[in-house]
Amino acid sequence: MFIIASVVALVAVIVIAVTVGVVVSKNNNSKPKSLSTSSNGGSGSTSTSGGSSSSPSNSNDPSNFQKDSRLKKSLYGLAYTPEGSLPDYGCSSTLGKFSRTRTKLMSQLTTRIRLYGADCNQTALVLEAIKQTKVDMQVFLGNFMVEGDNAAYERQRDVIKNAIQTYGVDHIAGITVGNEFMLNYVTGHNIQDVNSAAADEGAAILTASITDTRSMLSSLNLSKSIPVGNSDAGSYFNTKVLQAVDYGLSNVHAWFANTTIDAAAGWVNTFFQETNVAPAALLSNKPKMYIAETGWPSASSDVSNANNGASDASVANLQKFLDTFVCQANSGGIPYFYFEYFDEEWKDKKYGARTLKDIKIPDCPSP
Repeated sequence: MFIIASVVALVAVIVIAVTVGVVVSKNNNSKPKSLSTSSNGGSGSTSTSGGSSSSPSNSNDPSNFQKDSRLKKSLYGLAYTPEGSLPDYGCSSTLGKFSRTRTKLMSQLTTRIRLYGADCNQTALVLEAIKQTKVDMQVFLGNFMVEGDNAAYERQRDVIKNAIQTYGVDHIAGITVGNEFMLNYVTGHNIQDVNSAAADEGAAILTASITDTRSMLSSLNLSKSIPVGNSDAGSYFNTKVLQAVDYGLSNVHAWFANTTIDAAAGWVNTFFQETNVAPAALLSNKPKMYIAETGWPSASSDVSNANNGASDASVANLQKFLDTFVCQANSGGIPYFYFEYFDEEWKDKKYGARTLKDIKIPDCPSP
């Protein structure tokens, strides 16, 4: 649950921020209400004083840019929501220098990113930025579903289809249909068991959209080229949904399980293996499981949420989680998306203040 913002010139820090993540237990009330986010002078800003580490050496060629030795390609993947890409907060995303600069920074940390939705033209903007900067990057596209709003699903499906027709499949790793849909469905309907008959009604809504996405890909003769998956909180995967997908993205946050920082990395791995990997392996389609989100808060603007009952939200603990989880996951071949990349204005408005964090990216290459 972190956002890596800009590299601050002349200071060896990475700006990392905290935002509200996803519960991995069934105690939804444990979610912090106000966690801090960070940026350098504004949401998702990039420092240029003293020369940005990712400033292009030829401003006319976005693919010609200077690398920063402080950035390590140590992260398997990054969770990313482009600034201004949420309809409820105004669609203000544009390509421009901002998107290209972010893509250059991301490419020095990972070769994979995942998106949550497709509104506000974010699919095309991300793929265009990758095209212009010519970086090595695979994208898991997203279609954010809301119960009772099939028009939103169809709108995003069509945007994704158009982006595929425009940019091809070279940089598309998959399409994720639904994010926390089952979590929202069962909690919204007061259902206790995510695999109950009542919950299966929600699963049927979700699997219908998954099937429809496969049909869209078939219409483009791409049914075997692009995997289709689903993302949800770690404890809320429905078996019928997993049987319908090629992969599952699981949100696993040790913070919400009231785990100590010393045990956090091990807890995430154990939870993921036992709750997600092992059950998926028993299914006939054997969907590949990824950790969709994981991280540790660096601060809270709400005093009551500055501690999870076991460890503090602090920069030191954030650094410890980075140092332990990232390297352990990389050496163990665990696919994960670190949460998350850039500051987002809506999270600052909703969850708290912004302050720079002194963080060093661990030097252990990702698989």
